Amino acid sequence: MANFLFKSEPSTFSYSDLERDKRAVWDGVSNPLALIHLRTVRTGDTVVIYHSGKDKAAVGIARATSDPYPDPKLGDPKRAVVNLAPVRALARPVPIATFRGDPALQKVELVRNSRLSIMPLTASQLARIVALGGAKPR
Repeated sequence: MANFLFKSEPSTFSYSDLERDKRAVWDGVSNPLALIHLRTVRTGDTVVIYHSGKDKAAVGIARATSDPYPDPKLGDPKRAVVNLAPVRALARPVPIATFRGDPALQKVELVRNSRLSIMPLTASQLARIVALGGAKPR
């Protein structure tokens, strides 16, 4: 299984919205590099949900419940979406400052390219985010 970080503006769609709805179609990705990463997501992969905007912090863990498929709203086979379900909120948000200052997280693409909305995470990066967020790994 692979691990990813997905960014979302909480005023558009927050982790709380995902928990409330129990599932979501993750759409709206248009950046070519983010789409490349999105197309590698597989059912069962772990996704860290990161709030951009004023929050700028990892806030929850989700699970991909589908492989990527063409966005049905757009009719463009190049624009992919995946389905997500919530796993758990982090007890403590993990802010971008922590990513920048933590040796285990400094190489996360978020630190270098803060505009990228989807990026892979290594198993050790995921474990560190979960630990800093005060959650036990499952």
